[in-house]
Amino acid sequence: MADGAVQDDGGFAVDITNCDKEPIHVPGSIQPFGFLIALTADWLVSRVSANSGEFIGLSPQDMLGRPVSDIFRADAIHTLRNRITLLRGAHAVERIFSLPLIDGCAPFDVAVHFSGSLVVVEAEPARADEMEATGMVRSMVARLSQMDGMTAFLRDGARQVRALTGFDRVMVYRFADGGDGEVVAEALRPGIDSFFGLHYPASDIPQQARALYLRNIFRVIADVQAKPVPIVPVLDPSGAALDMSLSLLRSVSPIHIEYLGNMGVGASLSISIVVGGKLWGLFACHHYGPRLPSFAQRSAAELFGQIFSMMLESRERAETAEYEGKARQVADRLMSAVAQDHDLLSNARWLGDVIFDTIPAEGVGVYIDGQMTLSGLTPDETSFAALVKLLNRAAASTVYTTDNLASIMPEAAAFADRAAGLLAIPLSRRPRDYVVLFRPEQLRSVRWAGSQEKHVEYGPNGPRLTPRKSFEEWSQLVKGTAVPFTAAELRVAEALRTALLEVVLRLSDSANEERHRAHEKQELLIAELNHRVRNILSVIRGLLSQTRGSAGSVEEFIATLESRVHALARAHDQITADRWSPASLYDLIEVEAGAYLGERRDRVKLTGPNVLLTPSAFTAMALVIHELLTNAAKYGALSDSGVVSIDWHVDEDGSLLVHWVENGGPAVVAPTRRGFGSTVIERSIPYDLNGKAELSYRLAGLEAHFCIPSTHVASVLPSIPGVDRGKAPPAAMPELLQGRHVLLVEDNMIIAMDGEDALRDLGAETIITAASIGRAREAIALHRIDFAVLDFNLGNETSLPIADLLRERGVSFLFATGYGDGLELPDRYKDVTLLKKPYSGMTLAQAIAPVIGEGG
Repeated sequence: MADGAVQDDGGFAVDITNCDKEPIHVPGSIQPFGFLIALTADWLVSRVSANSGEFIGLSPQDMLGRPVSDIFRADAIHTLRNRITLLRGAHAVERIFSLPLIDGCAPFDVAVHFSGSLVVVEAEPARADEMEATGMVRSMVARLSQMDGMTAFLRDGARQVRALTGFDRVMVYRFADGGDGEVVAEALRPGIDSFFGLHYPASDIPQQARALYLRNIFRVIADVQAKPVPIVPVLDPSGAALDMSLSLLRSVSPIHIEYLGNMGVGASLSISIVVGGKLWGLFACHHYGPRLPSFAQRSAAELFGQIFSMMLESRERAETAEYEGKARQVADRLMSAVAQDHDLLSNARWLGDVIFDTIPAEGVGVYIDGQMTLSGLTPDETSFAALVKLLNRAAASTVYTTDNLASIMPEAAAFADRAAGLLAIPLSRRPRDYVVLFRPEQLRSVRWAGSQEKHVEYGPNGPRLTPRKSFEEWSQLVKGTAVPFTAAELRVAEALRTALLEVVLRLSDSANEERHRAHEKQELLIAELNHRVRNILSVIRGLLSQTRGSAGSVEEFIATLESRVHALARAHDQITADRWSPASLYDLIEVEAGAYLGERRDRVKLTGPNVLLTPSAFTAMALVIHELLTNAAKYGALSDSGVVSIDWHVDEDGSLLVHWVENGGPAVVAPTRRGFGSTVIERSIPYDLNGKAELSYRLAGLEAHFCIPSTHVASVLPSIPGVDRGKAPPAAMPELLQGRHVLLVEDNMIIAMDGEDALRDLGAETIITAASIGRAREAIALHRIDFAVLDFNLGNETSLPIADLLRERGVSFLFATGYGDGLELPDRYKDVTLLKKPYSGMTLAQAIAPVIGEGG
């Protein structure tokens, strides 16, 4: 599956792919895109690669035994010696970019490391377009840190490695405890099949190869068809071969090459993912043709892999800590419940419901005092009783687990579909009582990425060296085996065991204490409920009394009372949505205006910061706003064609000043009778909040001014950029690009990945990215394109040729630019939408909407 089924052994590549056979020793060799020179302690040439003459101009025989000063420039040797002093540890490798190594030759990218007492220098011609690795990796890591959840983290890691290396497929390949592996994340070029979810047996990457992956975390095979170049001489005078474990150019086993050939792979690259000093998995990259990323790209990818490993370890530790914290809460809940009712310990269904929240399983069996209960997928009672006897002989007084029950109890093979693995939690000493969790054999619906019937040429190493045969071997390997319980789950089980033992040993005292605490909590809750109900009843009684005095008829009384109760209910919903926390004044007015005015909502103009009010102030303000809106709709600006402007701000001492101004309605006169509504408006804030309220009945419309003291202003949050508080929030537009195939032309990898996410959120079915005009032309020729987003400036060129091609084909597009309004478009494209960077998903949607509307 992945690269590396080969390990160095005394200078010889040892084939370990078919580890059931004798190893096949082949001479050490390298890939031909660079050369290798090994130097003795006195800097004499000890070994060279057979192709070194192609780069240096001297034959290998002419170089052997000569001082390296006859070959390399003096300043290059000086640089190499300085870098060698930086080597720390047995697995250290130093890299030097664009080093003038040989007079008359272009610069080389160089790697240097120790191999025993020898200094190994590997070099390949430097490229003129070398990227700045540090800045690129920093941007990649910044993006990666924003991913929520492990699935998104792994998937984005694969996407970033693919964006950096340009390989057709990048997989995150994870090893299970048993050694088999699974593709848990993937990023691939459109048009090729997916390997996501595939499994492979441990023998595909044996333990010897995994040990090498810990030493040499990066490996590239630039061309599967390339002929390896031998090292000259094969052995030194003492008969020792060159240890090439850390070599960047070293070639791999011909068996692994055959395996890749059977997959149709032309080049591969792997980066080890090391967590806690152990091999967690690999970035496994495949390309369907030769491919060699530049030395800087490979160095950046290796650095990214190391940082990714550290971030992954941190995330796994955080997830484990969170999981075990929740598990401790479950243990406390279980202990509390059993302390009150000892019979719950023998209730398998209840125990399963509690424990399965933290330790997933399909069945549970309980054996206490010779009595057994079963729930879910379990063995029958006879088999369970036999299993308990076996556990009494095989297990100590600790948690016991196995993922292959048939290996210790052969008759268990008959019920592997119900219970192939178990986790036993002992509850006493002798005779032991148990809670046993069961898992069935793992049955996977796994697809193979390609035709299973296609013809495959099997080589001399047998048909197993194909992905299809490899998967068949894995399928046989997992038959009768359950998904194993993890180390974190075992720790949780041990915590449960301790908790349950404590319950059993101290049942009586714990039960009495828990009942007493529960009784106190119940009394407290009843008292609090009493208090709140009395308050609510008092408010309702006041509303009834005041509304009755101001209503002219029964129908008017009912309608007015109902509207006031609804206003209180809406306010209550908003402040209790987040457990009686402060709520937004803007949201209060939005909800009240929307409920009262419906489609006429746009006649209420709002201006002010995002202020959060305490629950008491929020409730009082809800009634005030409701009465103001009611009066405006009956007698004021909203009864005609006028508008209401509501403006608020926070003054220097933190108090909130709210201004209500009506305009454009009928002429207003002061009321001759003071009703309940007017009383609420004038007195609620001064009476309930110790604030101020002033009303002015101007001929042009009512004006009201309120002051809410700072003690009732919880906080002032920053406004959201780009959102007009005077308008309703824009509706989401997830269907803009539904079913469309979109071309994104962008030469910055990070911006391109953000753009992909935004386009995907807008419903795009396929997103094809291109970083240059050539790649964009290729994408247009090979794929259906319905819409395009073109970065106007692509390095030293512009995307105008792509725009011309798209316009010829009738494809709608827009330009994106970091020059803002300073960009001058040609006259023929004056009508094209110009999207300024940086852009968000919302601004992208707003730019696309009119283009899609025009283009269909």
